[in-house]
Amino acid sequence: MEVLPIYSQLGTHIFNEVVLDDVFVPDENLIGTEGEGWRQVTSELKYERSGPERFLSSTQLLIEMIDAADVDNDRQTEGIGHLIARYAALRQMSQGIALMMSKGEDPALAASVVKDQGALLEQSMPHIAHELFDEHIGTGSDLETVMNFLTLATPSFSLRGGTREILRGIIARGMGLR
Repeated sequence: MEVLPIYSQLGTHIFNEVVLDDVFVPDENLIGTEGEGWRQVTSELKYERSGPERFLSSTQLLIEMIDAADVDNDRQTEGIGHLIARYAALRQMSQGIALMMSKGEDPALAASVVKDQGALLEQSMPHIAHELFDEHIGTGSDLETVMNFLTLATPSFSLRGGTREILRGIIARGMGLR
């Protein structure tokens, strides 16, 4: 067995690649059907793609924006309101997918939509924060710190659980366009 660390673009180590050579698995320890591992992995992606963690990675930036907002600044309050509405819609969609799964329905299409839209929201957050709170740039504020971190981290958000191109292919197929 060989364990190889996988580093993110930020240099952090969260995941590993595990290589197993010449491994025998007794029948009683086999999970699923022999030879169907890839099908099992891709079916698990439905859970990964639809969970709230798909759109909550940037929540701290939203909290910092709310804390920094001037209630008399219509641009800031409207921008934050729009973001909260998007979060609420994604939450509702995620809960709907959980219900589908509890009924044994296949949520592949809906889960792909949640993942795609969640990544779009998360990746837009630093840009929106910069537009709404440009006066905080260069101040060393918590908002700026979180915004700077997410600016570096957000490109990876469209990779986990499937790239945007893969997700949109699933969506197109589900809509009969492919």
